[in-house]
Amino acid sequence: MTTARTPWWAWAWPLAAWLVLLLSSVVGTAGPLAALAGAVLIATVFAAVYHAEVVAHRTGEPFGTLVLALAVTVIETALIVSVMLAAPADNAALARDTMFAAVMIVCNGIVGACLLWGGARHREQAFHLQGASAALAVLAALTVLTLILPNVATSAPGPHFSTPQLVFAAVVSLALYGAFVFVQTVRHRDYFLPVGGDEEAHAPPPSNRTALASAGLLLASLVAIVGLAKALTPSVELGVARLGLPRAVVGIVIAALVLLPEGLAAVRAARADRLQTSLNLALGSALATIGLTIPAVAAVAIAIGQPLELGLAEKEQVLLALTLFVSVITLGTGRTTVLQGIVHLLMFAVFLFFAVAP
Repeated sequence: MTTARTPWWAWAWPLAAWLVLLLSSVVGTAGPLAALAGAVLIATVFAAVYHAEVVAHRTGEPFGTLVLALAVTVIETALIVSVMLAAPADNAALARDTMFAAVMIVCNGIVGACLLWGGARHREQAFHLQGASAALAVLAALTVLTLILPNVATSAPGPHFSTPQLVFAAVVSLALYGAFVFVQTVRHRDYFLPVGGDEEAHAPPPSNRTALASAGLLLASLVAIVGLAKALTPSVELGVARLGLPRAVVGIVIAALVLLPEGLAAVRAARADRLQTSLNLALGSALATIGLTIPAVAAVAIAIGQPLELGLAEKEQVLLALTLFVSVITLGTGRTTVLQGIVHLLMFAVFLFFAVAP
């Protein structure tokens, strides 16, 4: 629910995030400042979720959820590209690790939390089967094309595409994501609308002025979130190295930080018995993560002449295949209970455990 007046914290936390971001650019992020940056980042996530809900309420579904998914993914892509440019040789696999982590976080962590919380509160929840099936079909095509096919392509050794293959994969990724957005917003928009009416439908939508202000604050919040995440990345890398964890854990942390706004918004929607909105957010963000990230990082890799590692190792391929297979079954009836949520959350726990202890 949104109110006519914007609460003070909805603009105060983004402002604080920008101040901390500017301070960290001058003195660096270490010690107490790193802790402060982390706390402000989490608070700004809640502000971003609030503004996203205001924009979603004004624009209606599925455009509202699409706004948040696109905004977060575009800025996540910018974060990956900026980190790659800072140290190309050390971060050749960062895009792959972050995209894979984002898919696992979304499809198992966020979806699992939504199904569990929504099922515990409402026993059984419904959604449009056609919309979920369309999203899963595109997600399967995108993940196999970009994260598995490089391992068996023969033009370049190892988990790499050759330059023509990379260009082709980028074009196909954009085409697949563009086709999905067209179906979601134009051709079959009804597949992605709330089932049985939205509980917020009777609440008056915010004014254009309020919605524009929230859109601006949403963008400012997301940029600040990603800026703080980037500033904290060296501390995260240092901590991962000291703990003796695999470098892929850095990608998981980056993906988790950037996906926090979408995750919280999706769980709140499921709690309010709006599972369709939750799935629009979750599956839409997973699609955008790959569909938009691959073309961007491909362009950067080609421009700087840096090989881009995309193919997953065997263990990650198994986890990805299991996730897609279970998701098809879980979302194959149009109704869910707590059982599906428990299954997805346990699969997310498996992903985290084997990422830390490969």
